[in-house]
Amino acid sequence: MNNQDIIFGTRPVLEAIKSGKSIEKLFIQKNLSKEIFNEIKKNLSNRNVNISFVPKEKLNRITKKNHQGIICYISPIIYQPPNEIIRRCYESGKDPIILILDRITDTRNFGAITRVAEASGVDAIIIPDKESALITSEAVKSSAGAINYVPICKVKSLKKITQELKDSGLKIIACTEKSDHDIYSIDYKGPICIILGSEKDGISENLIEISHEKVKIPMLGKIDSLNVSSSSAVILYELIRQRN
Repeated sequence: MNNQDIIFGTRPVLEAIKSGKSIEKLFIQKNLSKEIFNEIKKNLSNRNVNISFVPKEKLNRITKKNHQGIICYISPIIYQPPNEIIRRCYESGKDPIILILDRITDTRNFGAITRVAEASGVDAIIIPDKESALITSEAVKSSAGAINYVPICKVKSLKKITQELKDSGLKIIACTEKSDHDIYSIDYKGPICIILGSEKDGISENLIEISHEKVKIPMLGKIDSLNVSSSSAVILYELIRQRN
C-alpha cells in the first residue's frame, strides 16, 4: 500500500473528512474514545463510508507511526451515482453497458478488469461498499490509468441496484459456472448489465435470481475456471463482436 493512500491520527482524519476528501475505508480501533467516534460519525452522517472496528494490532501493521487509533484510506477517484449514468446514456441515445463486480477484493484484479472495461466501452462499474477491492494508487497502476476514465459507482446493496437497473430496461446477465448456456448463446444487443463474481465465491445467489440470463465461459482444458479479469475480457469482447 502506498503511503499516499492513507491518513492517520484523529485530527488529520477529521480534517480529511470535513474537507470532503473521498474516503475509501475507515479503520477505527476498538474501544476508541466515544467522544472522538461521535465526532467522526457526525461528520460522516450523509456519506457512504465503510467503517471497520479493528484491534490495535491491525492498525500497527498498516503504519508504525502514531495513528491514535484511527486510519483512513483516501480514494484517488470520486464515485458517481449509477442512475445518473444510466440517464445520460439513454438521453444520448446510447444503450448502456454496465459491469457489476460482486465481492472482487483483489486490487490488481480490479485494476485489470477496469482496463478491459475501458477498452471495451463499459459505461460504469458498480461495486459494493463492503467486500470489494480498495480503490488505491495500486489499483490505478494495475488499470494502466483506466480507472480515471471509467465511472466507478459504490453502492450499499448490489441487489437493490441490480433490481433498479432491471426496472430501467437493462438485460441482466450473470457470468457464472452455474449455467447450462455458454456466453455465445445469447444476444448482447440493447441495454446490458453484466455481473462478475469472485473466483472464490462466485456471484451471490440473490443476484443470480434477479438475472435474466445465466451464462458460462466454455472450458475445454483441465482447469475449470479463468481468472476473473480474463473472464471479463472474454465476455465483454463477445458483446463487442455482436454489436459490431
